Amino acid sequence: MYKAIVITVSDRAANGIYEDKSGPAVAQLLKSQGYEVCDMLIIPDEKNDIKKALLTACEQDVNLIVTTGGTGFAPRDITPEATKEIIEREAPGIAEYMRRKSMEITPRGMLSRATAGIKDRSLIINLPGSPKGAVENLGFILPHLAHGLDLLS
Repeated sequence: MYKAIVITVSDRAANGIYEDKSGPAVAQLLKSQGYEVCDMLIIPDEKNDIKKALLTACEQDVNLIVTTGGTGFAPRDITPEATKEIIEREAPGIAEYMRRKSMEITPRGMLSRATAGIKDRSLIINLPGSPKGAVENLGFILPHLAHGLDLLS
């Protein structure tokens, strides 16, 4: 069984302006595929908060860290930049595959700036902020992650 942490990056959800629906949807998909979801966090779109949450998650000996939110074009969408500052090795094929599969559904898939990479023994993957987009993108890649997660551990 793989262990995962889900981090929602959203100013509005962190401030209680609206309910986080993406994080629970992603966690549910992970659980349905046999993952143990060890923690779920909601943090604002602040680079230092994102980096701190990712680094803390990596210290918890989890296989997969999934973020949802902050991957678009809005000025405060900085999740990929924060992620790139802490990963040791990029895994570009994951984000490329998600974008390609997303564009089969909507041309707006090309607007995703999501990234993926490795820190210590954890794989970090950025997902879109919408529940539909987050679940679709995770669904595209989840069946193919086991080999990589096994190599990391």
